[in-house]
Amino acid sequence: MSLLPSEDRPTPVPLADVSVDDEFWNGRLATNRETTIEHQYDRLGERCLPNFRRVRDGETGGFRGMCFEDSDAYKWLEAASYVLANRDDPDLKERVDELVDLIAAAQDENGYLNTYHQLEFDEERWTNVRNLHELYCAGHLIEAAVAHYRATGERSLLTVATEFADHVDRVFGTGEGELDAAPGHEEIELALVKLHRATDEERYLELARYFVDARGTTGRFEWETDHAEELPGDEEWHTGSEYDPTYYQTHAPVRAQETVEGHAVRAMYLFCGAADVAGETDDEGLLDALVGLWRNMTERRTYVTGGIGSTADGERFTEDYDLPNRTAYAETCAAVGSVFWNRRLFRLTGEGRFYDVLERALYNGALAGTSLDGTAFFYENPLESLGHHHRKGWFACACCPPNLARLLASLGEYVYATTDGGVYVNLYVGSETEVTVAGETVSVTQRTDYPWEGSVDLEIGVDSPVEAALHLRVPEWCADARLSVNGERVEGEADDGYRTLDRTWHDGDSVELSLNLPVRRMMAHPDLPDDAGRLALQRGPLVYCVEETDVDVPPSRLRMDSEDSLDARWDEDLLDGVVALEGETRVAGTEGWDGRLYREWEEHREEKRVTAVPYYGWDNREEGRMAVWLPTR
Repeated sequence: MSLLPSEDRPTPVPLADVSVDDEFWNGRLATNRETTIEHQYDRLGERCLPNFRRVRDGETGGFRGMCFEDSDAYKWLEAASYVLANRDDPDLKERVDELVDLIAAAQDENGYLNTYHQLEFDEERWTNVRNLHELYCAGHLIEAAVAHYRATGERSLLTVATEFADHVDRVFGTGEGELDAAPGHEEIELALVKLHRATDEERYLELARYFVDARGTTGRFEWETDHAEELPGDEEWHTGSEYDPTYYQTHAPVRAQETVEGHAVRAMYLFCGAADVAGETDDEGLLDALVGLWRNMTERRTYVTGGIGSTADGERFTEDYDLPNRTAYAETCAAVGSVFWNRRLFRLTGEGRFYDVLERALYNGALAGTSLDGTAFFYENPLESLGHHHRKGWFACACCPPNLARLLASLGEYVYATTDGGVYVNLYVGSETEVTVAGETVSVTQRTDYPWEGSVDLEIGVDSPVEAALHLRVPEWCADARLSVNGERVEGEADDGYRTLDRTWHDGDSVELSLNLPVRRMMAHPDLPDDAGRLALQRGPLVYCVEETDVDVPPSRLRMDSEDSLDARWDEDLLDGVVALEGETRVAGTEGWDGRLYREWEEHREEKRVTAVPYYGWDNREEGRMAVWLPTR
């Protein structure tokens, strides 16, 4: 794996420079903006915001929520800032300003800010680093501050973040009197790199690198385990739990890790931070380690939906090919984290395979995390349900809803990237952007009905002819991609996942990309026991499922065949408009069972009409069973 020279690395086009106008995404982004963000703000007012007010007012005790409750406010602020980046919304801006003022008023003079400790354990800061999430909350504060600064140009929250980062820099390190420890829950690593890029302060990059390198190399977590009874917190924060290094990704230094282990969200945030550090410091060895971990995750530990983290016990990765369907955890935050990590790997390498994984996680594992009306959410995302798993309006641990909200609000910055000599089109989303290539201004207008259809039309605008490369991603699921410029067919094959048009562009040039969208019947690796004798349906980037409401029998009774004919049909009344898959198959009949639980083998199948819908849309209608992987015998 080669780390691209810094001058050749594709840089995402800023969110403010991308205008999304897309049939698939418009409604979802509007719901996120107008309903979800408002809904979440109301929930914050019940638990999170009162903590900041109590600290501001000099009170003690009375903390509400999880020890990391502050982070929900910060993620909300980040999502709201992304909305403000390209939309004038005075009411939202007023709420943002009020929250920024409240956060600033709660900060100590020395820069410290964590309402759980300030209210409950003010004299015991930085003593339970493994479990009490102080650095995790700091990271989300920094991310929110950078997003707010870039969206508004205001430095109010950025000042809070830099003062806190300066405080952390004084506390942690290997010097005399400093605390040598890695974060218990990773997040601050990637945030510090963002802060470095926003401020050009090298200390923040060095601190990020320190935290990445400290993982698996210090004995702090072992010490905290041995002294658990002396530390703040209670059993709710696992203070006295047996220390499992793999859970925290501390079983080895990052560069020596070969398999993705432990808590899936923590792992994604760690790998994001490590990728950022690798890019900023040109650390080829660190990138090689990350790509090895990526291969282990994508080849042996990822669901077909892009979900990761297969067990509720620790919200974690387990073993190769251990991907149960009904008990799948596949936390929404973990899918969001996978999106974050894969975009970073693309930035360092320019390879489309990372966007293939990103797209799978985005359209399936992450998007399923919210209801169509934007007011209910999945924490876990199983691939099979007996009908009892439903989205909820909020959670005791509410990390997922604002995490997904900030991803959706920032969707525009995932579409395009640029280098000095070209433009990458990474996601097929109707949109417009204006970028600088080879010192010239180039506009790109994209029109598409993706993911329902595979036709993508691009129009190029320039003031004068410009020589540049246009890189169009050809997804791994597409075996037949056709490309033409100004109506003339262009032959060629994808290289590193992209078809590249390197030419002189004139104003009004048009590019047509046609991606074939067959219904694909997917099978799992033979070592994956839960999916033996089953198939899953995929069309384009979308994975499909069958809900009981559409077939009137439990999906487990279906007997799909690889030869069954399935037609893709647009239904504007189904799940706010989807392409459903419809056809004839068979179902295991119940004739002759007479209440018996077992009997001698006898084949009995009946014809059955089947309808499959996109996985992201399940559990938005009548209660019933659901399955992604369907029996074939």
